[in-house]
Amino acid sequence: MTWGPAVFGGSSFEGRGSVDVVDKPSAVEFMREALVKISEEDIGTVIELLALKRHDLAPFLADDVLAVGNAEVVRPILDRVFAVRRRSDELLVSVGAPALAAAIRDLLYGSGRVETRFRAFDEALAGVEAPVRRDLAGECLHFHDPERHWLWSRWMWDPETMTGSLPLVMVEDFDFSGPDAGAVYLRVGAATSSVIATASELGFGRMGSSPFAVDVYLAAIYGIYLYTVTRLRMTQEFNRVIPQLPDLVRRLLGVRRLPGVAGVAGVPGAVGG
Repeated sequence: MTWGPAVFGGSSFEGRGSVDVVDKPSAVEFMREALVKISEEDIGTVIELLALKRHDLAPFLADDVLAVGNAEVVRPILDRVFAVRRRSDELLVSVGAPALAAAIRDLLYGSGRVETRFRAFDEALAGVEAPVRRDLAGECLHFHDPERHWLWSRWMWDPETMTGSLPLVMVEDFDFSGPDAGAVYLRVGAATSSVIATASELGFGRMGSSPFAVDVYLAAIYGIYLYTVTRLRMTQEFNRVIPQLPDLVRRLLGVRRLPGVAGVAGVPGAVGG
């Protein structure tokens, strides 16, 4: 079935998202430029990789498994999240496996609305840098239940630098701010839902085919932004070492390497490489 904002997020941000808040000319311009550098076939492949990532993460995000609360339970989750995979040992030492497992379990299965649980997770990991703990929370929620919970990575919206792919396609006065991380998570969801709602009108109907499609499109938009910034600021030699857009999108979404997944036909090195 076609997937879209009717199910995305449930009633978490009812009345807060609207197609009117999308800057349609900017969205079209960014996506047209992205499609010069990444094919529809590549986009489809990354969507499939994200579905595989969800399948791969599912056993480790199960309620009864998280209840065990040891390093063997938590490490596989950290290893599959791009923002933290290289810091697994540091997090396990500084936060502790039981505390990490309990925070993730409460985030996914605790009582209260998602923004309340997100805020509690953020506060429980207050000793960890904000972008890292919020990337981890966003990925755990999204890959646990992508039909209801959206992704929030710093490349989508970074409150510190006020940059990311989402503000590039939203109207200038769209407000991402909130009193805490949970409230900001809702605003990111409202923006993402608005992009999905506008996709068919903009000519990108594929965005309604999967709960992961919008992730790929937003990552591609961020890649175009990154290329533009580095082209203006860096030397030509430095620009040559930036990954091509299909590879950059996989890196941003953490599917360039997927532990435990054998591979995907036609994508050399995309998984396990």
